[in-house]
Amino acid sequence: MTKPSKRPTSRSATSPLFPLGDLVATPGALSLLERYRINPLLLLGRHLQGDWGNVSDDDSAANDDAVTLGNRILSSYTLGEKDKVWIISEHDRSSTCILLPSEY
Repeated sequence: MTKPSKRPTSRSATSPLFPLGDLVATPGALSLLERYRINPLLLLGRHLQGDWGNVSDDDSAANDDAVTLGNRILSSYTLGEKDKVWIISEHDRSSTCILLPSEY
């Protein structure tokens, strides 16, 4: 079972940890967010602040390392009982994509 990652306490609540690059989203992800009435900017804000959502402790640690090492960052947010949306920022920070896991 995965649990939400803990946001590091030493970071400012308003400063982003990394650049998003070009922002893209799949139609499937946008449709799901609309169905749940969730503004995608809310999830992007969490992603930028190091709240990786529902990822394993190992994935959370890998994301924390990726912020400084320049690796890919993956956040996973559960909507409702079982629906999920992923946000992936590329290793070079050229782009960030909001998508469904099935679209990866």
